[in-house]
Amino acid sequence: MSTEAVGRLDRGDGVELAWAHLPGTGPTVVFLPGFKSDMAGSKATHLRDWCAANGRAMLRLDYSGHGVSGGAFEDGTIGRWCADARAVIEARVSGPLLLVGSSMGGWIALLLARAMAGRVAGLVGIAAAPDFTETLLWEGLSEPERAQLMQGGFIERPSEYGEKPYRFTRALIDDGRAQCLLGGAIAIGCPVRLLQGQRDPDVPWQTALRIAEQVASEDVGIVLVKDGDHRLSRPQDLALLSRTVAGLLAQDGA
Repeated sequence: MSTEAVGRLDRGDGVELAWAHLPGTGPTVVFLPGFKSDMAGSKATHLRDWCAANGRAMLRLDYSGHGVSGGAFEDGTIGRWCADARAVIEARVSGPLLLVGSSMGGWIALLLARAMAGRVAGLVGIAAAPDFTETLLWEGLSEPERAQLMQGGFIERPSEYGEKPYRFTRALIDDGRAQCLLGGAIAIGCPVRLLQGQRDPDVPWQTALRIAEQVASEDVGIVLVKDGDHRLSRPQDLALLSRTVAGLLAQDGA
């Protein structure tokens, strides 16, 4: 079994991005975590173990302000974190990619698949949340809350996934609007698989249908997990994830 290498990449401004790379056959599976999540989460480590057992290459990473990477979380935006991911990918991996994105990571995966179309052999979204800063966050705020966010620069909301509240910044909202995808066609031609829980309290399951409708690819599959939540990290959910990744790798002929 291959040994995973770990390291840090200076993105050019003194902020170091943490990564873990497992050698193996390609396409390289790249795991993109969600908002305030990291590469040590259960889905990332499950895929790492599956790739190691099957001789597959994999790259895990933490965006700036996440996990063990440098930088402040409050300085991040969708565009910044997407650029972080691309910097690590380009520094550590050559050849084709299979992008796997969870929640916000699904949005980043879609952005990367569009920007790196020549290298992306497939994409898996797990409760993928494109445009969430606008459709789920901004549109869910009251007028006083919007005023507080715009004038004060941030707003805090309780988190169901940790003790500390989430801090959403005006920069996150402003940049998110520039990164939105669901308003028109998404120029992604690779195979796409979308895994979505129907009891997800954070991302409506209909979002998966919108993504499927908007991407240019004709090879799109959706799996709705009727009793699935947002994390999709139960043993049966993780088994579904590894089967989905295995299916795309087999389809690619690797």
